[in-house]
Amino acid sequence: MSSSSSPVLRWLRYAIRVPLLAVHIVVGLPLALLCMTPLTDGIRIGDEPLRYRVIRAWSAGLMRVFGFRLRRFGTPLPGAALFVANHVSWTDIVVLHSQRMMGFVAKREISGWPLVGWLAARGETIFHQRGSTESLGGVLHEMLARLRAGRSVGVFPEGRTRGGEAVGPFHARIFLAAVEAGAPVQPIALRYGARGSAQTVVAFGPGESFFGNFLRLLGEPSRDAEVHFLAPIATVDAEGRRRIAELARDRIVAAMAS
Repeated sequence: MSSSSSPVLRWLRYAIRVPLLAVHIVVGLPLALLCMTPLTDGIRIGDEPLRYRVIRAWSAGLMRVFGFRLRRFGTPLPGAALFVANHVSWTDIVVLHSQRMMGFVAKREISGWPLVGWLAARGETIFHQRGSTESLGGVLHEMLARLRAGRSVGVFPEGRTRGGEAVGPFHARIFLAAVEAGAPVQPIALRYGARGSAQTVVAFGPGESFFGNFLRLLGEPSRDAEVHFLAPIATVDAEGRRRIAELARDRIVAAMAS
């Protein structure tokens, strides 16, 4: 599961990164919060609110602490869009937030995770209770409202992580909001390591907790984290949500194999 070379190098990386992580939390987090108060809501930098820029910067900084070299391919759609990506680990949300602000649909348990839970909440995440039809109905309603208001939403249509070995089937129902809003869908392929060689390293191991994965990745060698923004799908031209789900998955799988 782990590709680290030796215990000595692993502990050396901990010795360097733990202090950096502490600074990122103790110094960076309060500064980020100061930029996300009601008093700053009207401030914009370029074409986005200050709080979005802060979340992107803080997310990129966290990934650098972990040794990830962020590489973006393609361009994220502006305005209202449904972004759909393959799901590898908790790092996916942070990596995507470093590139484009989007309110994610995520399992409710994430709200209690250290750092990531805070980032998710501040990043307008829609929390979903898995297995609850009532919760899913509320999620779809909120997704539709946000898309119609010109905001973006990010989802992992597989519904869960799968050890990083393959891209699972996409649940078509989650695409319903985009179809009803007439918003485009943009697939995103997330690859860790050269040509995706570290997918299984970054992914949760069997029985591994969030905290265990967090600590393990903190000691891993530096590696690329690629974000491939792929050709979007116009929902008004596609043949229903199932076809959109198939197209999105096919494009991600093709990008993973390239």
